[in-house]
Amino acid sequence: MALVRVALDARSYDIIIEEGALDRAAAHLAQYARKDRLVVVTDANVARAQLPRLQASLRGAGIALEPIILPAGEQTKSWRHLEQLLDALLALEIERGDHVVALGGGVIGDLVGFAASILKRGCHFIQVPTTLLAQVDSSVGGKTAINAKAGKNLIGSFYQPSLVLIDPSTLDSLPPRETRAGYAEVVKYGLIDDPDFFAWCEAEGYRLLDGDSGARAYAIERSVQAKAAIVADDERETSGRRALLNLGHTFGHALEADTGFSDLLLHGEGVAAGMALAFRYSARLGLCPAADAERVTAHLKSVGLPHNLASAHVKADGAALVAHMLHDKKMAAGTLPFLLARGIGQTFLSKDVALDDVAAFLNEDRAAA
Repeated sequence: MALVRVALDARSYDIIIEEGALDRAAAHLAQYARKDRLVVVTDANVARAQLPRLQASLRGAGIALEPIILPAGEQTKSWRHLEQLLDALLALEIERGDHVVALGGGVIGDLVGFAASILKRGCHFIQVPTTLLAQVDSSVGGKTAINAKAGKNLIGSFYQPSLVLIDPSTLDSLPPRETRAGYAEVVKYGLIDDPDFFAWCEAEGYRLLDGDSGARAYAIERSVQAKAAIVADDERETSGRRALLNLGHTFGHALEADTGFSDLLLHGEGVAAGMALAFRYSARLGLCPAADAERVTAHLKSVGLPHNLASAHVKADGAALVAHMLHDKKMAAGTLPFLLARGIGQTFLSKDVALDDVAAFLNEDRAAA
């Protein structure tokens, strides 16, 4: 078992990484049960694959599991399903001192966290992420949200969980495409400020994708250590350091918007293509060696992740994609900060990027593909 602490004073919490943790969940969750029950929110797919394991562990400890099962997919991060979830939690008479368990990927974690932040002005919640993307990224750090017509994650709050319980064995039930999408967020940590970890990804990442438990555990622990350190230093993106975690997301969210936030392009796939675009744009500006941009593109392509507009199934031109970016929640005083790079492991925040130049770059990049 590995333990990573997110140090946020009174809001500090632990991240537990343990193979098979779901089968021993009662040992970790019993202290959070009230009236010998825990309410668990999940989606239909995870309910079939993982809920019985959690239920068996809790039952063995005399804890009743009250499930709320929502539809699977990005569309569940919506006003409609937020209302459905809140009504269900109120019907179960959730109190401020109760803990709601989010069992699932990033959609369930984001939705449950946001619901917990506003239910009765705030109850508690626990993250039990079951996808690689959620385990290495979205379950840690307290960003919660739903999507709006105008864009992704535009309605939400910063609200930290009480615990993150990660069981890498849940990844065994995922389709390979889901694991690859999560792997993009693993690669991101190397590209931000850890070139040695990116080199590890180039050499060993295929083992993680093939289900090697050692590679999987190493990558998860290394990733959450990196995120925990950044979140502890800049919980609400006030200093700018946490913004580094958005590498690839400004481009990526625009690509997701163009594909209708659908299964045509998963979030992690959009991030992968976004990171490749960010590095190639940095090279175009003369900030980043072309060889580094080529390494990033080559690695993402080698593991089957989108690396350009065509492989991301994006048909819009540069101007249309930039129009999507104008809805980005990071917009400030009419300026959109961009995550660019001076090289692998040298990501930085730029606040003087000309959006018309970004549009021109996207058109050039499509033509060059």
